[in-house]
Amino acid sequence: MTGFGKAETKLPDKKITVEIKSLNSKQMDLSARIPFIYRESEMQIRTMVAQRLERGKVDVSIFVENTGKPSNTQINLPTIQSYYEQIKNGANLLNVPEPTDWFQVLLRMPEAIKTEVQELDESELQALTDTVEKALDQLQAFRKQEGNMLNNIFVEKINNIAALLKETDTYERERIDKIKNRISESLSKIENFDYDKNRFEQEMIFYIEKLDINEEKHRLDNHLKYFIETLEQGKGQGKKLGFISQEIGREINTMGSKSNHVELQKLVVRMKDELEQIKEQVLNVL
Repeated sequence: MTGFGKAETKLPDKKITVEIKSLNSKQMDLSARIPFIYRESEMQIRTMVAQRLERGKVDVSIFVENTGKPSNTQINLPTIQSYYEQIKNGANLLNVPEPTDWFQVLLRMPEAIKTEVQELDESELQALTDTVEKALDQLQAFRKQEGNMLNNIFVEKINNIAALLKETDTYERERIDKIKNRISESLSKIENFDYDKNRFEQEMIFYIEKLDINEEKHRLDNHLKYFIETLEQGKGQGKKLGFISQEIGREINTMGSKSNHVELQKLVVRMKDELEQIKEQVLNVL
């Protein structure tokens, strides 16, 4: 969801510049800095941005620069004259010194500067919205480029987890045999100890079933395939990919807690590392 777009439009006497920046966010969080002269278009601009970008922490900044005739801002001389007389009379009445820099003091007084309100024509408002659209186009192009890069990362990481999952088959039979041998050896070391061999086999089967990870492996494989399928469905899948990655993590964690085997646990750690990188990048997906 990160991106940046900037566009400029030059009018006969003005230059309009629009900058839009987007960061990750679960919802649309939009802030806009718009010159007072364009305030009547603020709601329209907010709607345009929200519809195009959908989600993210978005900052919109609009700047307008006069390039033609001088500014219509003027010093309000009658008001300044009135302030001058009042301050001079007040100083005499209170027996206090008059200001040393009269002009600086007077210019800071309320309404010392007046600005004539300009009437905007339709062509300027249209130029404003067109500039916003151009900036949005640039930002979305940035997002698309980043999206293609993220797609490649996701496919690579999912394939890495799938390859590690396949490696677990190498140690599965060895793991079960080691568990059986370890329990049998421990029992054989106990002197003068007799036990029911049939009951022992039943308990052994029950214990090994508790450590069986075939169901977790099957579910993990399905989650990995579902992640890729969802990735190929187009935009608006970010939250869904986040939920799937949580399910992938749940199966990997369960495998780690049940594996009871050094090499399998190493594979689980590597799977977690790949998944963590996926989770970090999923936040960038709409």
